[in-house]
Amino acid sequence: MMRSVFGESVQGASHIRNGRECQDSLKKVEKDENTVILAVADGHGSDSSPYSKTGSYVAVNVFCKILGDYLETYEGQPEFLLTFLKREGDTKVAQAIDAEWKRRILKIHANCKREVILDAEQNKDKEAIYKMYGSTLLGLVITDTFLFAFQLGDGDIVRVSGTGVQNVIEADKILGTETHSLSKPQSWKKAVTFVKREDENEPLPVMYMLSTDGMANSFKNDDEFKKTCEDYYTLLNEHGVKAVSGNLKTWLGETSELGCGDDITALFAYYVQSDVCLDHERKDCLG
Repeated sequence: MMRSVFGESVQGASHIRNGRECQDSLKKVEKDENTVILAVADGHGSDSSPYSKTGSYVAVNVFCKILGDYLETYEGQPEFLLTFLKREGDTKVAQAIDAEWKRRILKIHANCKREVILDAEQNKDKEAIYKMYGSTLLGLVITDTFLFAFQLGDGDIVRVSGTGVQNVIEADKILGTETHSLSKPQSWKKAVTFVKREDENEPLPVMYMLSTDGMANSFKNDDEFKKTCEDYYTLLNEHGVKAVSGNLKTWLGETSELGCGDDITALFAYYVQSDVCLDHERKDCLG
């Protein structure tokens, strides 16, 4: 089995017009040939969250660091880690992510010498500071033994194969523009996780995609969004990773321009059989 991981964040069309920076972040850590950690985050970008780009950047780094630490702690013991994540993914793991994100945010806020907001008792108002950096978080760990998915807030984690498109996580959907956020008190309670043992006999190719809500919101309904996921899968199968990754930024920009105008981030992990070339443009791949 061969793997390719790639992604892009694009500034939303409306953000370009308004002179607002992209609030999304992404991160990938390829631990070894069998293990990869993926994370995508969407800073809120509202007037009450002026530093949410920093918040999303911290979020993806925290996810990759904490899950990377778990992988190292349980190195050589995948079954024990699988059991731990099943039992504690939405509690201890979510709590660790929540606490570390907030610890880093307070440190950054202090180091940048930004305004110290006080509450009614004249104590540092930590909740008000967290809100200034508000962000969602999507995370995925794929090993040869199991898959672990994490979601706090909006966005999508999908799996696409020859059998179609499936949501890896069915997350809590909030009507309107509100979303669950790392900035809220005890945000870990709103985290949704999913663990699945990998089937070594599962047919390939398989594509995983993490995307911020600017992607799905740019289509008129969920069916249209899933059709686009299938289109990416087909393009990878027919034209290879180089062609798709090379055009991804342009395609995401067009999706935002024709859709909701929000920032869009998409991060892919694509798996094929070892005897299939990931790059159809390479000369040694041509028949």
